[in-house]
Amino acid sequence: MRIIDFRNGLEPERLSLLVRQHSDEARKWEERVRSIVTDVAQRKDEALFAYTRQFDGVQIGSETVRVTREEIAEAVRQVDPELIAVMRRALEKIRHFHERQKQNSWFESNPDGSMVGQKITPLDSVGVYVPGGKAAYPSSVLMNLVPAKVAGVPRIVMATPPGKDGKGNPVTLAAADLAGATEIYKVGGAQAIAALAFGTESIPRVCKITGPGNRYVALAKKAVYGTVSIDSIAGPSEICILADGEASPRYVAADLLSQAEHDELAASILVTTSMELAQNVLLEIQAFTRTLSRKEIIQQSLENQGKIFVVRTLCEAIEMANEIAPEHLEILTKNPFEVMTKIRNAGAIFLGAYSSEPLGDYYAGPNHVLPTSGTAKFFSPLSVDDFVKKSSILYYSREALQSVHTDIIRFAESEGLTAHANSIRVRFPEEKNETGEGADENN
Repeated sequence: MRIIDFRNGLEPERLSLLVRQHSDEARKWEERVRSIVTDVAQRKDEALFAYTRQFDGVQIGSETVRVTREEIAEAVRQVDPELIAVMRRALEKIRHFHERQKQNSWFESNPDGSMVGQKITPLDSVGVYVPGGKAAYPSSVLMNLVPAKVAGVPRIVMATPPGKDGKGNPVTLAAADLAGATEIYKVGGAQAIAALAFGTESIPRVCKITGPGNRYVALAKKAVYGTVSIDSIAGPSEICILADGEASPRYVAADLLSQAEHDELAASILVTTSMELAQNVLLEIQAFTRTLSRKEIIQQSLENQGKIFVVRTLCEAIEMANEIAPEHLEILTKNPFEVMTKIRNAGAIFLGAYSSEPLGDYYAGPNHVLPTSGTAKFFSPLSVDDFVKKSSILYYSREALQSVHTDIIRFAESEGLTAHANSIRVRFPEEKNETGEGADENN
């Protein structure tokens, strides 16, 4: 991790190059992923099970691909009851937060006999992908399933890779059961995304796919977009900490490292007005790293994507944070609430010394599925809105249409769409058009 001095002025082009160094990394994998997706779309179960044998080393068939209630019960028995209790408490906070996001259908009636409105309908089905292997990510299970449940989605499917024993990770299965998954399948990777998108003999297709995964999963979601909806193409995790000279270097270092341990491409960035803080943070990082379990990953991550930017003023620091548009933004300044009002681009904003990023990852309630790689400039966190669709409603009586029909005819004819104009005109056969001819009701 190195310090980069911007006290001579901000350079947006240089900043972009320094922050985004992995944007082209995935392109070389796209062809391989597309071939897997196409194969599963065509050969369905046959291809799905073949790739599961190839990549996971597990023999799965139509009789064993779906997790049974007995398997779930066995998984729950294997999980520490205290962890189950923690997950229940986190689930309640996540549910409460997302309940506040719910929208109702609405209708507006006007005195002229017209009515307009919007109908909110849950998606029929959603597929949630949860990574497997050696690690378990129950927090991702809760963050994806709970908003779908709150939205009222009736069919919530989870796909997760099997372990070498052919079973799902017990903690993942327990979390899915708590959160209300209706079906769970033991498949992973690009082949799982393809199965959810196109359907196979064993896995009926879904309407939308959400959830994190490796580069194969991310590229598979990109490949099936349009066949189904997706949440986003997630890049490596990232944190930006905006700090003044009063921030604790120990806290800043610990929070930067909390992102660096995700993987070698995770970005940990500090933007500060204090060179003294920058130098002290480096010392704290060195001390912490020696004791952390994912030391090698952290060191590689900081070497690849770790940056400390020192700027002249707090206004410049805010400008830089908005340009970075980070997934997670921590504000460790004298008045974080005032600074927050000037932030335009961030997936999630954490205010003050005791609101560190892992609080959002696990427990506080806001969703941790966030826009990455600068896409917070135009994307939002996963929410209840991602699991509903909206239909516009309109009704006009004859009297209401008559009062505006000439406007519509004129508009349509200005675009050369005479059939559109005629669709309105035929409803008023008693009136003459501009040529003096009456409209024929049979036209």
